[in-house]
Amino acid sequence: MFAAVARPSGGPFPVVLVLHGTHGFARQYVQLAKDLARAGFLAVAGCWFSGAENPNNPRGAAGSGAGVNAVSAPIPCPEVPPLGPGAYEEELQYIDALVQAARALPGARPDRFALVGHSRGGGASLQYVLAIGNVQAIILHDAGHALRPVTRAAEFKTPILIMHGTADGPAGGGSANTDVALARDFEAALRRNGKSVEANYYEGGGHNTFFTNPAQRDDEVKRMISFLRRYLGT
Repeated sequence: MFAAVARPSGGPFPVVLVLHGTHGFARQYVQLAKDLARAGFLAVAGCWFSGAENPNNPRGAAGSGAGVNAVSAPIPCPEVPPLGPGAYEEELQYIDALVQAARALPGARPDRFALVGHSRGGGASLQYVLAIGNVQAIILHDAGHALRPVTRAAEFKTPILIMHGTADGPAGGGSANTDVALARDFEAALRRNGKSVEANYYEGGGHNTFFTNPAQRDDEVKRMISFLRRYLGT
């Protein structure tokens, strides 16, 4: 598997693993890892699956989602295993491989680990925590809710930050599984069960506005860093 590692000087540091969405791995995810490293985290952006070939992607690039055009700098990683719809058992295996590799990096604090997931990466982060655990914070970025985590809200023990555009959904570059109503329902269910959750909704934001709106991106990165410092330290 293929990943970019951004590390501060010195260490050891808490570890943050960034997981891309269906549109695939791209330099925007590497830049996010760099931003998090500047804030004092050992950040890893991993290409954790490749999608079916898409005419909007260069040959060998991962991803085939409707939002592929929002990612302007895709990174080819043809050696990464493909992942079709519904292949959730394989999802957890691929993510766990990256988690274990990231924890073993020089300068890593394996006991301080967070997942940041966009779209399918967010939905998979939730399933990973439910199935495997040992993660101290989760950041959901316009996350997918294909497996309806709202029905398992009582099982979550990890602090969660939700960031979601209010226009997300099929008309906003996402899908029925990324509709903002699902994110709001999940937040409400977590609160009813006394779970640690923070949320911020971006008015008019679509599924991939983070990649196209610099002001929203800056705000989201600041919120990520504040949340991670609170639960991981630096």
